[in-house]
Amino acid sequence: MLRPKFDPRPLSANTAPSRSRLASLGLLLVLAPVAAWGQDSLAARAQQYLAELVRLDTTNPPGNETRAAEYLKRVLDAEGIPAEILGGDPARMNLVARLHGSGTGRPLLLMAHSDVVPADAAQWSVPPFSAEIREGFLYGRGAQDDKCLLAAELAVLVEMKRRATPLQRDIILLSEADEEAGSAGIQWLVANAWSKIDADFALNEGGFVMDVPSGKRVYQVQTTEKIPTRVVLRAHGTAGHGSLPRLDNPVVALSRAVVRLADADQPVRLNSTTRRYLAAMSKLEDFRWLAPLLPRLQQEPTAVGAARQIRERDPELAAQLSTTVSPTMLGAGTKINVIPNVAEAQVDVRRLPNETREEVIARLRRLIHDNAVEVLPAPGQDMPATEPSSLTTELYRNMEAVFQQASPNSLVVPYMQRGATDGSYLRQKGMAVYGVPVFLREDRGSRAHGNNERISVQALAAGTDLLWKIVLRTASSRGE
Repeated sequence: MLRPKFDPRPLSANTAPSRSRLASLGLLLVLAPVAAWGQDSLAARAQQYLAELVRLDTTNPPGNETRAAEYLKRVLDAEGIPAEILGGDPARMNLVARLHGSGTGRPLLLMAHSDVVPADAAQWSVPPFSAEIREGFLYGRGAQDDKCLLAAELAVLVEMKRRATPLQRDIILLSEADEEAGSAGIQWLVANAWSKIDADFALNEGGFVMDVPSGKRVYQVQTTEKIPTRVVLRAHGTAGHGSLPRLDNPVVALSRAVVRLADADQPVRLNSTTRRYLAAMSKLEDFRWLAPLLPRLQQEPTAVGAARQIRERDPELAAQLSTTVSPTMLGAGTKINVIPNVAEAQVDVRRLPNETREEVIARLRRLIHDNAVEVLPAPGQDMPATEPSSLTTELYRNMEAVFQQASPNSLVVPYMQRGATDGSYLRQKGMAVYGVPVFLREDRGSRAHGNNERISVQALAAGTDLLWKIVLRTASSRGE
């Protein structure tokens, strides 16, 4: 299938691109294939916004998300959509925009973050902030996480305004800073500008579309998420010369502790989302093997053994069954011939939302069972544990309808993400937040946070269209 291309180089956000302006920039030949969608179509606009956002380096740290907020405001100002830049750090601001409706219903929030993780340019085949298009894919840091969603949401909001769509509820667009590191952006907004983002429900990152080999498309709507609970292991001993082995060598104690944690089975605990997800997936031809294991997961004596069998077949599924523990960083010593006093390891723990941090840390201490090794909570953000978002809201029902209309043979299922987003801060306030699965990853896997992060131009267009339909059904007074 021929995939139309759209030139990603930044255009003025204050005026619509005319043919004469494009010709003067030498872009006319590049833009000619866009006729399949129209030069100013929803898809073309989303692609332009994504390219321009990718080219704004908002690597966190340090972030510099204000440059993205200012870009968004220029676009919104040109469209006559009220927007403001808010935050506590002048270099790391958020943006909030609002299209007003009749007030019949409470607002719909469209949220996405503008910061991205660092990229090692030496490991990329294109410059990470070039937004270069190759073979139908737009490359760049943030292309998947999460500027594609931000661009699509912006395109949908602009489309609503241009069509003068009658709305029964306000639509709020939120571009938040610092999602990738400390969640300072969303926490500042909740504490200082809650009335500006308060909504009935929200669409966020965190959902995934998956095509299984048997031909069925699975839309995984994120309704809850695991909670980062970083831990430091600190082993103590006595310094000495490396030529004389010591029983209290902290490097040895730490090594044993790390292996014990990595090898240990964590208890299985299902919640309302994972029970429904596993039951639905087990009915698919590709996951029939899962069905006989589900009753065993419900019984404490057999749950861990069943989880091991699932892990051997599908580690992604297994990660939803229990808290996970991944040692990621080690540090000890200053010289090879000196036994150090202290050795440390950092462990990335992702706990289930129905477990507390204290409960998990106490269990890790029991597993290590060594007084020479401290198990300490690492400094940093402490995301709240919340109940899963409801499956009966108008927004969730509308997502089901749109996805099933787009793919009649599809399965729409609630999903618990093993990663984390800032949605938990809003769920804590009583808002239903959903990770919306609109972007199909056509290269069979996520490159978010990895080298050569990219999104298919076709997937971006199709996903933006799905988002448009969901927002239209939910916010328009005409429904469709």
